[in-house]
Amino acid sequence: MSIVEEVEKASQFLKDKCKQTPEIGLVLGSGLGVLAEEVEDAVAIPYSDIPYFPVSTVEGHKGQFVIGELNGKTVAIMQGRFHFYEGYSVKQVTFPVRVMKALGIHSLIVTNAAGGINQSYQPGDLMLITDHINNMGQNPLIGEHSPDLGDRFPDMSEAYDSRLIQLAKEAAKELGIEIKEGVYVANTGPSYETPAEIRMLRAIGGDAVGMSTVPEVIVANQVKMKVLGISCITNMAAGILKQPLTHEEVMKTAEMVRADFIALVKSIVAKM
Repeated sequence: MSIVEEVEKASQFLKDKCKQTPEIGLVLGSGLGVLAEEVEDAVAIPYSDIPYFPVSTVEGHKGQFVIGELNGKTVAIMQGRFHFYEGYSVKQVTFPVRVMKALGIHSLIVTNAAGGINQSYQPGDLMLITDHINNMGQNPLIGEHSPDLGDRFPDMSEAYDSRLIQLAKEAAKELGIEIKEGVYVANTGPSYETPAEIRMLRAIGGDAVGMSTVPEVIVANQVKMKVLGISCITNMAAGILKQPLTHEEVMKTAEMVRADFIALVKSIVAKM
């Protein structure tokens, strides 16, 4: 079965489960899935029930699709994402983005937990992603192509929509939330970077580093979705603070910024 047919079956399954037509999609990263609890009239569908969907295996990723109302907009939320390091292909990792497009979603907000490379950052900062560097050695568009999937060679010169970035900056200002802007680097993981690797990533222009997001954003651009990216800086990257890095630290910091993160995203959604 082709990926086009798989997308059709998965999207039809979701349409049958929920009569609402979402217009905005959200992908929630490690420790940030709590935003889905803000959705009203929500229908929650475990990934394991959706045809051809992978299943989240990482702590902090609940693993369900939530459709409902958020600040007056109908949204579809991935409460937990998939990662290449879990053993999934990048095509599997990005499959939900294609399903979101088939549901009628025109704009996508992607969030993640990231390590700070920029030395002016500190744990707890929120960073709007202005651009990215794909350091994964993988691209979800490699392989067999169908025109039904979008352009074979999609333009990535504005991978993160400038209008949505401006909306996010306005929302942050109104809420009194200080927000950074920077370039996100995606590595495969799951090991954290070495201090030498962080020095390299800083030299090539990275401000934050993580293990996700870029594959989804590539596919979102291929299918003509507008993208906004937000990183929660949950720790400083290796070699900056001279302390070990742990997933527990990531989760703890995400919890610390939860209120600001929820308020910011809800305000952005209302403006979209």
